[in-house]
Amino acid sequence: MTIQVGDNIPAARLTEATADGPKEIGTDELFGGKTVVLFGVPGAFTPTCSAKHLPGFVEQYQALKAKGADVVACMAVNDAFVMRAWGKDQGVADKVVMIADGSADFTRKLGLELDLTARGLGLRCQRFALIAKNGKVAHIGVEAPGAFEVSKAEAVLEAL
Repeated sequence: MTIQVGDNIPAARLTEATADGPKEIGTDELFGGKTVVLFGVPGAFTPTCSAKHLPGFVEQYQALKAKGADVVACMAVNDAFVMRAWGKDQGVADKVVMIADGSADFTRKLGLELDLTARGLGLRCQRFALIAKNGKVAHIGVEAPGAFEVSKAEAVLEAL
């Protein structure tokens, strides 16, 4: 079942892509006591994710912060090395925290997995964006297949 508004963010271990290498981070640390904008993408370096999704959050970073976001994070079912390289390629600097959910454990706990095995891509994350306040979901937008409306930065900005 997909996570809903009012649900607590499930406990999980993720990997943050940092300049010093991969750093394990728990969801309690990432979400606890903060307002977090987390958006998930099917994969780093994929067309819509690279041309629109991640760049939109980089462009809207200051506006998101001004509306109360403490953290803006991007998550994909990729490894931390790929997420770091993608963040560098996209010029995220210190704006967007690049989060790897390499085994899709957190993605499954959120109920947001997307099986693209038939396309040779394996288990991925649906395209989504959520706002969590102190570890509780305050807003979530999950895209229909092929859509890009409810998870883009402008939609999240309106919901903050």
